[in-house]
Amino acid sequence: MSLRYGRALLKLSGEALMGRESSGVSAEVLRRMVSELKSARDMGAQLALVCGGGNIVRGESFAAGMGIDRVTADYMGMLATVINGMALRSALLESGVEARLQTALNLEQAAAPYIREKAIRHLEAGRIVIFAGGTGNPFFTTDTAASLRAAEVGAEALLKATKVDGVYSGDPESDPRARKYSRLTFDDAIGRKLRVMDATALTLCRDRGMPIHVFNMNRRGALTAILRGEDEGTLVEAA
Repeated sequence: MSLRYGRALLKLSGEALMGRESSGVSAEVLRRMVSELKSARDMGAQLALVCGGGNIVRGESFAAGMGIDRVTADYMGMLATVINGMALRSALLESGVEARLQTALNLEQAAAPYIREKAIRHLEAGRIVIFAGGTGNPFFTTDTAASLRAAEVGAEALLKATKVDGVYSGDPESDPRARKYSRLTFDDAIGRKLRVMDATALTLCRDRGMPIHVFNMNRRGALTAILRGEDEGTLVEAA
């Protein structure tokens, strides 16, 4: 099967793993995501993942609400991404999909350290590679970590999975006049301060010429549709 993107990095928010739960990981959502990832792998796509940790700890807001300094809170958020990565890896392995977890933090009992060359070899061997621990540094979001890892492993696109079907001019849940964009340039997304990814991540993708697709992971088949080159969600690319 011909693929538009033979190698891609998927960015999942931690909140997406909650489903209808108030926190943590929903077993129903985890099963659905594993099914979508397995379908993409079976098509021949090489997939890497970066998952956020907002379903457990969100660094900056957690620091403000708990009286914890920002650096400590950010490291707590990085650990939360490792927990999510462990859940995803285990669920993938249980479904018969080979997966590896690499982390930017030193947690060798739980995950392998991030090594770019090994990650690429795993991808070439058909394994799904999960990157956790952010960049390993405070003050950087998992959006930035996703764009960085995508560039490092030579991904052809960054796919951002959300709970809505693309990028809108406003919040579609509260603004009935909000309109969906089918395509944006990087400069549009940055200049209009649209909620695509943070500015650092957008700039890195722009400078690398790496398109971003924003889509609804809850829509069955959306991931494989993007990999095949079908119109899905919002495409952010160079002018």
